[in-house]
This record gives sequence, C-alpha cells and structure tokens, in this order.
Amino acid sequence: MGLFSFIKNAGAKVFGIGKTDAEEAAEVSAEAAAAKLKGEEAASKKLEETIADLQLVVEHLNIKISNDTATVTGAAHDQSTKEKVVLVVGNSNGIAAVDDQMTVENPEPEAQFYTVKSGDTLGKIAKKYYGNAMKYPVIFEANKPMLKNPDLIYPGQVLRIPHLN
Repeated sequence: MGLFSFIKNAGAKVFGIGKTDAEEAAEVSAEAAAAKLKGEEAASKKLEETIADLQLVVEHLNIKISNDTATVTGAAHDQSTKEKVVLVVGNSNGIAAVDDQMTVENPEPEAQFYTVKSGDTLGKIAKKYYGNAMKYPVIFEANKPMLKNPDLIYPGQVLRIPHLN
C-alpha cells in the first residue's frame, strides 16, 4: 500500500480524542509550574526552619522564593541578626539574589559583605579590611553560627565584615 502522510494532530481535533502538541505542552507547562511553586514553598519553609535552628530571631519571618530570588520580610532585633538572615538565605543553593525587606528594632551601622575568592582566608580578609590579619576572629564571630570553623570558608560564600568598635 505504501506510506501515507497525515497532519499529525488532526486526529485529536477531528475525532476529539487525544491531545494536540499545544495542549500537551500547556499541560506539561502547568504541571511544571505547579511543581516549581511547590518546591519554592518547601525551600522557603526549610530556610525559615534553618534560621530558627540557628537561633536567629526575626518576628513574623517570611521568606518567599520566586525563580532564583528570595524576598525576606520580618522584624529583626538588631542589624547583625538581619544581616545573618540575609547571608543564610543568600548562601543557599539556587538563590542568586535576596530582596531584604526586613526592619530592625535596634538599628546600628551596617556591615560590609565580602564574597570569598579562591585562596582567601579569614586572616587575609581581616588584613584587607582591618589592616591586621590577627583580627580574623572578629569576622569569624560575626558570621557565627553559619561558620563553624574559621578555616572552613569556600569561594563564592558571602561573609559579613562588621565595623570595628
């Protein structure tokens, strides 16, 4: 008999059976969007739990993730807590930006942020910002509880560099 050519999706339209490519794509897209939203909500809740586990207290903390941006709202007791929350969220896998909309009950000077480069140590960073490598414990303390060991920092990680009093 031979090979006959047909319009691929006409059957679904003519007989009302099956789905067109466009219908299938729309369905897959809707399922993917729902799964992504569910994943973003789960990631938001996990970050909120992590912040609570780290004993960073923020009243009415709310984290909303959309694509690779996290929006953080709530009232932090002090600037240090606010900055640590931003760092916990921003140093999480999949987050490229943090929209910080938190308020601070007891304002104080903002710390600087520093992105760790290959070969960096807390001593080298302290030397750069404070002129004294032996001031590295100030940076280490400012980044607790996210840092557990002053020798364990990694490229791409963002650290708080507080002002010296």
